[in-house]
Amino acid sequence: MSESPALEIKGLCKSFGSLEVSRNVSLALERGARSALIGPNGAGKTTLVNLMTGVAKPSRGSVSIGGEDVTGLSQAGRVKKGLARTFQINNLFREMTVLENVYLAASEQAGVAGDPWRPAARHRGVFEDVIDALEMLRLTDEANTVVRHLPYGKQRLVEIAIALSLKPKILLLDEPAAGVPSVEVEWLLDVFMGLPKDLSILIIEHDMDIVFKFARKIFVLVQGAMLMSGTPDEIAASDEVQAVYLGRSLEGRER
Repeated sequence: MSESPALEIKGLCKSFGSLEVSRNVSLALERGARSALIGPNGAGKTTLVNLMTGVAKPSRGSVSIGGEDVTGLSQAGRVKKGLARTFQINNLFREMTVLENVYLAASEQAGVAGDPWRPAARHRGVFEDVIDALEMLRLTDEANTVVRHLPYGKQRLVEIAIALSLKPKILLLDEPAAGVPSVEVEWLLDVFMGLPKDLSILIIEHDMDIVFKFARKIFVLVQGAMLMSGTPDEIAASDEVQAVYLGRSLEGRER
């Protein structure tokens, strides 16, 4: 029997009155996936991520994690099942240190956040998870740095460290390069490439350089529906996808 996908959505639909923003969308992320979701502005990418993570409820369709139907679970319930995400705009505590930001999230997940008088190091397991996440994101040198003093690219890495501290099986990165200066994008991508191989990752991204270097499979969403999916070579060769991007190649050069 084949192994269930890490994350699978089937026939997801979402309507706001007469406006249908997600139309019968299905996709699956295998375990250890390196995938990307792309599409023009207004394609419904963020709505789809909200449906996957429980921020929004679908009008129809289902969401499964490891073969278990989680459609009825809350956002917090899905996090406990192993699904974590980052957001387009960071939600960090800018006056707190990197370590404090990550520890706060990890302690909440572990159920020890309500014990403010106990030193963090006394919750040894949680503290070790935080240090592991910082090491994975190459942030150990900045652990005691106040977040507002970090370059924006590293602030994005702090968000991912927070997600990793939750011990996810699936990680959804919603426009991780948004607002990051071009000089920082390459090392941001390098860090993504070094994330644990058994972690299933879906990035939602406009930067096609990141998408084509990172993803082994790409899903293309247009007007709330799945246009196609395939390897980077298949997507780049598709006339339909090229047309969606208004006559420009996926690398951003004029055709």
